[in-house]
Amino acid sequence: MRKLIYGINLTMDGCCEHTSIPHVGDDVHQYFRELLEDSGTLLYGRKTYELMVPFWPDIARSQSLDESSNAFAKAFDRLERVVVSRTLDNADERTTIIRDNLKEEVLKLKQQAGKAISTGGVALPAELIELGLIDEFHVVVHPFLCGQGRRLFSEMHLPETMELKLLSTKTLPSGCIALRYEKF
Repeated sequence: MRKLIYGINLTMDGCCEHTSIPHVGDDVHQYFRELLEDSGTLLYGRKTYELMVPFWPDIARSQSLDESSNAFAKAFDRLERVVVSRTLDNADERTTIIRDNLKEEVLKLKQQAGKAISTGGVALPAELIELGLIDEFHVVVHPFLCGQGRRLFSEMHLPETMELKLLSTKTLPSGCIALRYEKF
C-alpha cells in the first residue's frame, strides 16, 4: 500500500499561511523537491490546488525562476494530480477531481501500485488526519515569528491524541528545521 505523506511549512509560532513566510530558500525547495521525487501523485484540496496549478506547471515549462525553483517545478509537473472539491468545475489534463466519498477514494489511491502520495495545505490534510489516512508528516519549521494568521490544525478534531514517532530531523542551511514523523 502506498504511503500518504503530508508536507507543510510553518513559522516558529505555528502559522501555516504561505504569505506569512517571507521567502523560501533553495534548501527548502530542494527538501520538498526530493519529497516529490519519491512521490507519484499529489493530493490537494481546491485552495492549495489553485495556488499550485497552473503556477508550477508554467514554471516547469518556462524555467523562468532560479535553479532550485525550476527543479522543484519540474518535479511537481511530472506528477499525477488529484484535487478534492465539490466546487471546482474543471482541472488541467493531469488532474482528477474527487467530489465525494473522500475516505473510500483515498483508500483506492493508496491501494494502487506506485510511489507515495504527497499532500499539502491545511483543510484537506486535517480531514485526512481525522480519517486516519496520513502515514507520514514532513514539517519544515522556518525561523520566523509572524504573530498572526492561520494556525496549523486549529479546527481539527481528533477523538484521541495521535502519537507520532520521530524518524528524522534535518537542519537546513537557512536555519529551517525539517522534522519527519510517522504515525504510530
